[in-house]
Amino acid sequence: MSTTGNPTTVLEESPAPIPSALVLPRRSLRGTRRREGVIYGVLILCALFSILVTATILLVLLKETITFFRFPEITLGNFLGSTTWNPDLGQTRSFGIWALVSGTLLITAIAMLIALPLGLISAIYLSEYAQPRTRTILKPILEILAGIPTVVYGFFALTTITPLLQWFAEFGVYNAMSAGIAVGILCLPTVCSLSEDALRAVPRSLRDAAYGLGGTRFDVAIKVVVPAALSGIISAFLLAAARAIGETMIVALAAGSRPRVTIDPRNDVQTMTGYMVQRATGDASNFDLLYYSLYAVAFTLFIITLGLTMVGNVVRRQFREKYE
Repeated sequence: MSTTGNPTTVLEESPAPIPSALVLPRRSLRGTRRREGVIYGVLILCALFSILVTATILLVLLKETITFFRFPEITLGNFLGSTTWNPDLGQTRSFGIWALVSGTLLITAIAMLIALPLGLISAIYLSEYAQPRTRTILKPILEILAGIPTVVYGFFALTTITPLLQWFAEFGVYNAMSAGIAVGILCLPTVCSLSEDALRAVPRSLRDAAYGLGGTRFDVAIKVVVPAALSGIISAFLLAAARAIGETMIVALAAGSRPRVTIDPRNDVQTMTGYMVQRATGDASNFDLLYYSLYAVAFTLFIITLGLTMVGNVVRRQFREKYE
């Protein structure tokens, strides 16, 4: 400080230079936008490719199904109104799709009665009760079931589940119960994994508020977390149901090959996918009625799956609006 009363002059030190190794290079804004544009274009192409594949499949099924109904012995009333499916040559030849739809729905119902409650209970345990170490061990083990080939499930149903069922009741070698149980085991990891992800996505604040009001862990899990995650749980249920409806190898090996309308799980039945496996062996001519019947059955299966998806979207949207 100066003794003559002059103001004090403060000398500011210049900052130390930053080493060149720590200086990040400037990114070109134009180059960044160009790369983002390329990524955006690739994503658009992928989406358009998926739509194109779906539309192509639908057009092929529709075209061959129309050809199926052009045969003189085929009528829409017989196809949708009859419960007898007998495609072989003879005077009693009939194409009533409800015989195949009945077997498909019966096995799907049995599978869902097994997969949905067990999968949801397992998801609640993993999300709300299990310790982190336990969850990291049990969840991958459970998801291994989804990676087992379905033909293995078919042989497991035929050689293990069916003999066990025959101890309790008069089940045939081929029956709907055995195939339904195997399909339910196949769908169990889908329900559990997706439902557990939906439960864990519920905000922690909802759980803390419920605990603050005196709720027990069971009350919080059942009355707060499950309703809040109901949209994701419904999505898991619908995906599992679609998987069960479209399952092929298990029902082809364990359900049997007798198309009929029945609700008795002890009987052997034939599903829509099972019929397609039976006929798509190369023996049917490309111009034969049996060949075109494959497309008619496949188109019916497509319509059922599409209807299930559309109904699920409506229900899921309603619950999502309720809990947002």
